This record gives sequence, C-alpha cells and structure tokens, in this order.
Amino acid sequence: MIRLAACFDVAIDVIEPCGFPFSVKALRRAAMDYADLADITRHNSWEAFQARRQGRLILLTTKAATPLWDFSFAAGDTILLGRESAGVPDMVASAADARLLIPMPGGGRSLNVAVSAGIALGEATRQLR
Repeated sequence: MIRLAACFDVAIDVIEPCGFPFSVKALRRAAMDYADLADITRHNSWEAFQARRQGRLILLTTKAATPLWDFSFAAGDTILLGRESAGVPDMVASAADARLLIPMPGGGRSLNVAVSAGIALGEATRQLR
C-alpha cells in the first residue's frame, strides 16, 4: 500500500487499530525505500481521522451494490479499505459517502486489499486525469 501511494503520489492514512505492526522499524522493513517517498499520516483512532478528513469518503466493500466502474470520483475523495478478514466496523461503513464494490465475474469471494486499492486508485486516476 505504501508503494502504491508513493508511486501514485497520493497520501496514505493509517487508522489505528490497523491490524498490522506499525512501528517505525516494521514500516521501514515493509515499505523498503518507498517510505521516504510516501506521505503517511497515522491516526490514533477513527475519531481522530474523521476530525482531519476533508472531501468524500469512498468505501470499497464486498457488501456494496454500486460497481466501482459506475461511480464518478471527484478531486479530494478518500478511498477507504478495511481489513481483508473483516472489512470495516459498521460505524465506519455508515460514515461513508459512497460504498463501492469491484465486480469479480470470475466468482472469487474477494481480492487482496492492496490489489483492490490499486484497482480503485487506477480508476479514480483515469477519471480525474
């Protein structure tokens, strides 16, 4: 995810509890040399993130009815992804301005969260270029 954010020059917000080790050492190991290129903000809670958020919140979820391809992204949108195992809590889902799914005609249950982020970011970039 950090590599994706660095390569696309978009900020990445990590909201605690995030479900993975987020120490400086773990970040450096996982991000390789991309950590220095990425704009990473760590939020101690959902409430802290909400207090700083601007623009629409777009949630990717397998529980949505609107396909990613049918949505019009706008500058300033934030794409939100949850844990691969459980998604996001209900209170987070209810705060989203839009809930989108990535159609999977092959019949799979879900995609890796980083792959999903790349698909959504690619579509948003295509629309806004």
